[in-house]
Amino acid sequence: MKRRNFIKSTSLLTLPMFLNGLSVSAIARSAFGGMFGADNDKVLVLVQLRGGNDTLNTLIPLDQYSNLSKARANILIPESKVLSLQDGVGLHPAMTEMQNLWKEGQLNIMQSVGYPNQNRSHFRSTDIWQTGSAADVDETTGWLGRYFAVNDPDYPNNYPTPEKPDPFAVSIGSTASETCQGLIANYSVAFNGSGRSGELFEGEWDYIPNNCFGNELEYVRSTIRQSNAYSSVLQAAMEKGTNLSSKYQDDNTLARSLKIVANLISGGLKSKVYVVNLGGFDTHSAQVDSSDVTQGTHANLWKTVSDAIGAFQDDLNLQGLGERVVGLTYSEFGRRIKSNASLGTDHGDAVALFAFGTCINPTILGHNPEISDNVGRGESVPLQFDFRSIYGSVLMDWFDVGEDQVKSLLYEDFQYVPVIKGCTPTATDDPVITLAPFEMDISPNPANNYAKLTFETEEGFVRISLINELGGELDVLAAKKFSAGKHQLTLPLHRYPAGIYFVRLNSDKRQSTKRFVKI
Repeated sequence: MKRRNFIKSTSLLTLPMFLNGLSVSAIARSAFGGMFGADNDKVLVLVQLRGGNDTLNTLIPLDQYSNLSKARANILIPESKVLSLQDGVGLHPAMTEMQNLWKEGQLNIMQSVGYPNQNRSHFRSTDIWQTGSAADVDETTGWLGRYFAVNDPDYPNNYPTPEKPDPFAVSIGSTASETCQGLIANYSVAFNGSGRSGELFEGEWDYIPNNCFGNELEYVRSTIRQSNAYSSVLQAAMEKGTNLSSKYQDDNTLARSLKIVANLISGGLKSKVYVVNLGGFDTHSAQVDSSDVTQGTHANLWKTVSDAIGAFQDDLNLQGLGERVVGLTYSEFGRRIKSNASLGTDHGDAVALFAFGTCINPTILGHNPEISDNVGRGESVPLQFDFRSIYGSVLMDWFDVGEDQVKSLLYEDFQYVPVIKGCTPTATDDPVITLAPFEMDISPNPANNYAKLTFETEEGFVRISLINELGGELDVLAAKKFSAGKHQLTLPLHRYPAGIYFVRLNSDKRQSTKRFVKI
């Protein structure tokens, strides 16, 4: 990085300056170690659930209930209290609004989303999810930052422009989301919906020296100018926009954030991405109430999320904005299958994601995780979908990004996942798109030094990987085109210690993860 760019990357990070809820430092260059302007008016809303959500008490696999009751008897939601979705799966009883969205065809659920070689650290895993990187790559840009940079690589120099007067993205709160970090600057501005007025003072200088100090000073002044300009645009949208839903609750922090988003969209702001967040999901203890497992911290969190999303979607629909907006939740990881003695759960691997809106594909993608009658101490929900494939599929279907571009922005092994169905006039008549599981078997199971994997597939590319109990990808057994029909592979297990393992198969049409034990 050039020294001038380094100066611009760091000079404003320590300045706690706000105007109308807009942090100047949020749009400064950060030390965070066919793209924007696709010819549509689509909006993506990201809902970050900070702390790592317990999937198995959120999206409950009822067909695995007997073994779940052995692994987490002290926290498991009673089967009679689970909100029904379809045979074999249901929601936490606090999620009534999201159940209603499901009934209305406005909810998509993705089972077991994560990445190979899951990192169970909050900080590192959050970095991975926000950058869209592999677990062993320290990426310095956010996945949406790279998307925005394709057409606007010189940002923030001379922005806003007459053609693009609005922020590229808006983070509700005091911090710009690292999902929008570009190589030079963060494409998101932080905004809390405040009605305060006034502008930051740019300073009066008759002469700016041509040296390092002058470079920093000029950058501060240009950033303040940009901050003032974007602040004015945001406040104008807030004043012009409105909210029509009566479902928003003042004591719901996430609902307050989404209410601001709906107001800005209603007010004509042309930002493509909004990011909101809710913390508290790191439920090592007191996840449930000791006297009623349907109550407690996790129940309160999901009532907050469900009620907020329900109110937001109601607002959009009442304003005729439903077909413009898609929402997507994410959390840095899931929790382990076994509960702990403190009525909680510890850091795990894959996690369920929810997409919402009138244009999503209203189905459950993936299959219920397999829960054995002897769950390992560190065992978690194994990976089915790589989160980068979810991101890439949204970019393709919502922002009209080509598949080659998605592979360049995210990763070469991108697998298309039908999260979005579309809002064409005939979309409601189209069949729901699903990803069927592979017909597969591993024998013997338990196995010793070798096992046989048998599977059936259509003609096409299939990736087959071996994963351990902690989510580590030990080997890629095959990544090639297979002919249609039944196939058999030998699993070489002599190199690995006794324990719990998974085989993951994925193709364009199918997705499966199978558990086995080596003795």
